Amino acid sequence: MNIETVEKADYLKLIEIWESSVRATHDFLVEEDLQALKPLILEQYFDAVELRCAKNAQGEIQGFCGVHDGNIEMLFISPAARGKGIGTMLTANAIHELGASKVDVNEQNEQALGFYLHIGFKVIGRSPVDGQGKPYPLLHMAL
Repeated sequence: MNIETVEKADYLKLIEIWESSVRATHDFLVEEDLQALKPLILEQYFDAVELRCAKNAQGEIQGFCGVHDGNIEMLFISPAARGKGIGTMLTANAIHELGASKVDVNEQNEQALGFYLHIGFKVIGRSPVDGQGKPYPLLHMAL
């Protein structure tokens, strides 16, 4: 598995991974919120973060991570590639290469919370709503 910088040409593959990953892990999200987020991520959020992706030996993107201002803003792994250490690799890259030390996790996403706790993050705060003001509480975590 190689960690590489993301090109704009990769955005459509990233949004495909984002949507399939969210559907597999964010069962608390309602469909209209997911559909409202999709164009924002594709047209704004990808450009607002430092993006890295993990590619397999065939050059296919298996997952990606985005960092801004020391915060892991996005980490999504293709459902078919989950459980193979790709999230750990991308997170280690974000920490060691991009200076990430914080992450916000949806409180209802127990898999993500468990993942970040396992690799050493601690909960340092909580917000009752997400970044869009929706009733999806966020846990603020730091190393």
